[in-house]
Amino acid sequence: MAQMTGGEAVIKQLLAEGVEVVFGLPGVQIMHIYNGFFTQPGIRVITTRHEQTTAYMADGYARTTGKLGVCLIVPGPGAYNAGAALATAYAASSPVLMISGQIDSNLIGTGRGALHEVHDQMEFMKPVTKWQDRVIKAQDIPEGIHEAIHQIKTGRPRPVEIEIPPDTLATVADIRTVEPEEYPRPSIADDALRTVAGHLASARHPLIWAGGGVNLAGAHQELRRVAEALGAPVVLTREGKGAIPDTNPMVLNAASFGVPGSAVADLMGQADVIFAVGTRFNIPPTADWAPKPKQVLIHLDIDDTEFSNKLIMQPTVGVVADAKVGLGQIGQALSGRRIQASWDKQAVAALKKRDEDAMRNQRPAPYNVWEQVRKDLPEDTIVVGGITGADRWAGSAFATLKPRTLVTSSYMGTLGYGFPTALGAKVGNPNTPVLSLTGDGGFNYAIGELATAVQYKINLVTVIFDNHRYGASNDDQLTRFKGNVIGTELVNPDYVALARSFGVKGIHVTDVNKFPSAIREAVADNAPVVVHVDGDAAYQMDRVRAT
Repeated sequence: MAQMTGGEAVIKQLLAEGVEVVFGLPGVQIMHIYNGFFTQPGIRVITTRHEQTTAYMADGYARTTGKLGVCLIVPGPGAYNAGAALATAYAASSPVLMISGQIDSNLIGTGRGALHEVHDQMEFMKPVTKWQDRVIKAQDIPEGIHEAIHQIKTGRPRPVEIEIPPDTLATVADIRTVEPEEYPRPSIADDALRTVAGHLASARHPLIWAGGGVNLAGAHQELRRVAEALGAPVVLTREGKGAIPDTNPMVLNAASFGVPGSAVADLMGQADVIFAVGTRFNIPPTADWAPKPKQVLIHLDIDDTEFSNKLIMQPTVGVVADAKVGLGQIGQALSGRRIQASWDKQAVAALKKRDEDAMRNQRPAPYNVWEQVRKDLPEDTIVVGGITGADRWAGSAFATLKPRTLVTSSYMGTLGYGFPTALGAKVGNPNTPVLSLTGDGGFNYAIGELATAVQYKINLVTVIFDNHRYGASNDDQLTRFKGNVIGTELVNPDYVALARSFGVKGIHVTDVNKFPSAIREAVADNAPVVVHVDGDAAYQMDRVRAT
């Protein structure tokens, strides 16, 4: 036990928990925490230009490293600004800790109009966090932070929020830090394990559907072992990509963008046992390849609410377990059984190639361009995809070869998340190429963070596909509303000149054939770079014509 301020206690406990970096934006209610960074060195502090970016960067850092992402903001407008980013992290099951200030403890709930006061901030946070708490006594700060991290690391990882009033942070007291814990992962009960192993071993055509939970749990080797034991095709969701390399002939992309009657649909129809792991498995009920009652559906997930949230059918067997532990158990159980599976691996590979060739043959042909970019870059290159057509093509053609190297906004579809989230990914992976793929509309949300990249030497390559509009909404107007275009067209800056004004290199691409070389140049620079894809090149890459 040592005497310190509440602000210093925050830093002491974060250090004890192994936190290496905090993304924040200072303000009056949290200045004692910032002073704690100064008096208790050991944590890298990155200051953003908007509170939204603090949480986006924490999310990108967390999802690509597997470490805890921490953001620090003022209450009221700061917390509300971070709301969209927390919602995105919540959708993606990302381990993010938000530390928020508060107004003085004696004013909370009084409605006196104190600076940054809002009515019941924790209530606002409930829909976008797993857990929320407020610490009033300085002596309770270490336990409060420790409990927040406990909540993140047990069960499904999702954002949590803890708020501390400024008078609590200013208090000097004898405060004891809490020792970090090892958190056990839930396993499959013996009876359930025998049932699952029995279904899988006796299946003639088992199919594995793997989602982001596999990557979050670090269950890559365990997934491969089960897939190889069964000789089963593996369908990876967007968040599950990288668990097994896309180049494996038995691995297919759940979102085969632009391919009607895909290989996934064919194989789902042939499967007698479908094993879904670490995924919501929310296939549209109208899909002709949705699971049928005659098929056995096994669903393994760390969150049992996913079993009752089905649009199609309830699982035959629902198992609550950590993906890494559960797949490890299943792999061991299968090793002593006779496997009945009889997939024709050459036929599966041929179906996959049929999909790829169909995408290569479409015109314009962004698939071919992304394949070339993939060949030019290291296997561990990280891609953070924004809400843009170009990213959807990259998701199919730019093969994901390593775990935790593709980041999406999950089901939230948050416009503007891509660039700031990629900054966080690059902070966590400074020696790995990181590409931010964003549209012009999305990039405009966080232009000021170019200064953050320069200040902290975050050598991110940001690719802006500029069609001078909010593309998806504009397409709706053109296709669904008889061309009644209003409110969706954009006047944009000269992004290359803008980048240079921040001290960032800018590359302008108007010829799609020069896109791969522009990416090579940007990655080789090892500095913050903006690649502005404009005109016909933008159309060729996202197949959306600027009006």
